[in-house]
Amino acid sequence: MPRQQHRRGTLTRRPATGWLFVLPAALIVLLLFLLPLGVLIAMSFTDWPLLGGPEPTGLDNYTSIPQNDLFIGAIAFTLLYTALATVLIFGISFVLAAISASPRRGAKFYRTAFFLPYVVGTAAAALIWYAATNPQTGVMERLIQAVGLTDGTFGFLATPDKALWTTLSLVVWKFIGFQVVVLVVGLQSVPPELHEAARVDGANAVQRLRWITLPFLRPTLALLLVLSITGSLLAFDQFYVLTNGGPDRGTVTLVYAVYQTAFTSFDLGRAAALSVVLLLALVAINGLQLFALRRRED
Repeated sequence: MPRQQHRRGTLTRRPATGWLFVLPAALIVLLLFLLPLGVLIAMSFTDWPLLGGPEPTGLDNYTSIPQNDLFIGAIAFTLLYTALATVLIFGISFVLAAISASPRRGAKFYRTAFFLPYVVGTAAAALIWYAATNPQTGVMERLIQAVGLTDGTFGFLATPDKALWTTLSLVVWKFIGFQVVVLVVGLQSVPPELHEAARVDGANAVQRLRWITLPFLRPTLALLLVLSITGSLLAFDQFYVLTNGGPDRGTVTLVYAVYQTAFTSFDLGRAAALSVVLLLALVAINGLQLFALRRRED
């Protein structure tokens, strides 16, 4: 009997000890995520001006979203920007990673050089790009005129298309360093014996890439794909600093539309509803990505 009571006491103490270890993380999640999320959802069912008290409106903030031209336009632009940014960053990073992972001299220098822009803040990088593309004093403007590509001002931010590609150049310069480093680590994990055996069997570079390198990089590529798509869908800093959503609202992203609804139109309730819709969309998109990648892996 005493031994059984001791065993029962040990079993009851173990869960309590486990809860004590989990408690700090649970409190952080509760205070920094669950409570703000609950407040956000509650705000989405109210008419809450920036200065004033809330008034319940039911589902009006959600039913009015299809008539919100700013948000609907932001959906199309954000999807276009996400597709272009993901393809460009992936393609350029893969080439640079192959160069950095090679045993040739200077490979470590290349890795460091590619990664350096990543340590610059997005807002600071956008300011650098804004100064470089200034129509009067920008370095890029003077360079294009010196080369003879244009007689007058090129206007990197003059039209929505030019503003989009100028921002994409900033994003590629800023974020390829992170993906290069991650891809280099993934490439170094591929056993070199497999490449040697495939080379002896007559496989060319494309076949070795298709049947050896890419299967080993599948978890790494899945991680980078999720991070790239999520980061592009939540893009805000670069457009806020570089284009301010213009010209003619041609570069308004989803997060920028939420910001304008909250702090330009002073409608916190409607902005909260847009945020909830954006959150659900991100959860659904990431869930579909992980499901598709896991199913392909299986």
